Parts: sequence; structure tokens; C-alpha cells
Amino acid sequence: MRRSAEATKAAILAAARERFATDGYEKATIRAIAIDADIDPSMVMRYFGNKDRLFAAAAEFSLDLPDLTATPRDQVGATLVRHFLARWQADDALQILLRTGVTNETAAERIRDVFAAQLAPLIIHLVGDPRQAPTRAALVASQMLGMALCRYILRFPPAVAMSDDEVIAWVSPTIQNYLTGEHPDAH
Repeated sequence: MRRSAEATKAAILAAARERFATDGYEKATIRAIAIDADIDPSMVMRYFGNKDRLFAAAAEFSLDLPDLTATPRDQVGATLVRHFLARWQADDALQILLRTGVTNETAAERIRDVFAAQLAPLIIHLVGDPRQAPTRAALVASQMLGMALCRYILRFPPAVAMSDDEVIAWVSPTIQNYLTGEHPDAH
């Protein structure tokens, strides 16, 4: 049975996501991904060119940040932590990126780009100063990626055992401070 170009591309991406999640970037091969997708390896190269481009396509994602304009200012931290927990649990693309980003510069760059670009507008809206957005986004990412690494990748028993409400209670004050707190140099 012949697949359409879109179906072939979708099969390759699904196989790539699974293979990158299981083996990591370095160990995943075009051949293994092609076998998983039940196609010839040349088709992977035809659609994606090389492993880096395939990884970039497989790891394409959005943080899907919620619209926080109606959220009370003192609740944006908790709302954002709740959102991130839901995203980590619903989408293994984020876990693939995190697992791979630790050892692969392409993946690390993708994570940096996504967090910086997608958090910046929210931060600018909250603090009004675009110069603070990169630092605040990096601080938010440090907490959210750190929790995700401990909870979903390294599976630290206490982090895994905590309910979402407990994670929100512990992490959201820090995220709230990073998002809306006074800049340390303001004193």
C-alpha cells in the first residue's frame, strides 16, 4: 500500500519522535527511524535532508502559553506552572527536547529559542521593560526545565510522587517572582 507524501512525512516524524525519545539524538539513526516508519532510509533524506533537520522538525513545538491578560497579576506564576505541568504531561516532544538538549547543541539551541521567543511577550506585558525579558525568561526556564528534568526524565522519586498541586505550591512563588518581582538592581 502506497502512502501519500503527507502520510509518509507524518510516519517519519512519528518514528523520529519515538526514536529520539528512546535512544537520544546521538544514538538515533536515520536507518532505525526509517525501519520504524516502514520506509527506505532514502525517503527520510528526501523529506528532511539530514538528521539535524529531521530532529528540528520532530522537536517542533510550542509552549502554547495561555492568554494571561485576564489573570490576576499575583496568580500568573501559579497559572504558568499549572500550564507547564500540563504541557509536559501531554506532549513528549518537550521531553525529547529536554533529554536531547543536555548533550546536543542543536536541541539545546531549540530549547533556548522556544523559551526566549515564547516567554518574552508575556514578560514584556507583565513588566513593561523588554530589556528584562531575556533574563526573566531564562530564570523561568531554569525552574521549569529543572522540575521537568527531575520529574519526567531523571524521575527523582519525591518529584514524581508530588501531586501537580504540590508542585504548583512549591514552584509558583519562584516563577511569580521571576515574572513580576522587582528587579534586584531597583534598590
